[in-house]
Amino acid sequence: MSTKKIYLQPVPVRIWHWLNALGIITLALTGAQIRYPEYVSMFATYRTAITLHNVAGIVVALSFSIWFFYYKVIAGNLANIYVPKKDDLTTGLFRQAVFYLLAYFCGAPNPHHAKPDDKFNPLQKSAYLAVMFVIMPLVSLTGIFLMNVEPMRDLLFMLGGLKLLVGLHFLLACTLCAFLFTHVYLATLGKTSLAYVKPMWTGWEVEEEHGHEEGHVQDSVPARTAFTGAATAHAKTGS
Repeated sequence: MSTKKIYLQPVPVRIWHWLNALGIITLALTGAQIRYPEYVSMFATYRTAITLHNVAGIVVALSFSIWFFYYKVIAGNLANIYVPKKDDLTTGLFRQAVFYLLAYFCGAPNPHHAKPDDKFNPLQKSAYLAVMFVIMPLVSLTGIFLMNVEPMRDLLFMLGGLKLLVGLHFLLACTLCAFLFTHVYLATLGKTSLAYVKPMWTGWEVEEEHGHEEGHVQDSVPARTAFTGAATAHAKTGS
């Protein structure tokens, strides 16, 4: 058995990822105190929580712009990486769901193998498409409105009022937090619990090679236990 290293995460992507992660965690903690000040008091004052929340919101909005600029203009592969293809929707989603819900716990290999131009499996693509192109823009937009209530008073009234805007911002933030918890959990489902985390620090992902069949490298086995028989057959005949 041999291994190969794939340069999966370029420097701009890694900088954006950790900057975004720090910003979202700060937004979640400060937002909890702003929403429930009678129960949460992690920061010195209510005003401090608001200030930190606003600053973190600006940082996240700017980091989102960096992410979009890099993938759209510099790398030029935004759609290829984040938009599910026909095969992803017809068979990939089901295959990946079966892996996460059952096959992984039986020691089966991941049906998706990350490449620089195809980093995400079908479920990841679908989730990131919703998060990065719908939830993030909307939570940023509603946050900008809430930071500028006075100058945008008339516009806010036309959109349904402040209570509706606050409720929408809160629900979007809760959805983003739910995605964050799921994201962290799924990041532990590699060969080791840190196998998918290390590339976000080093840029390189290590993949195992288990021989060849018909001139192609056999699928790697990112499972916690070695296995043979049916799992090996699956690896040879999988996607």
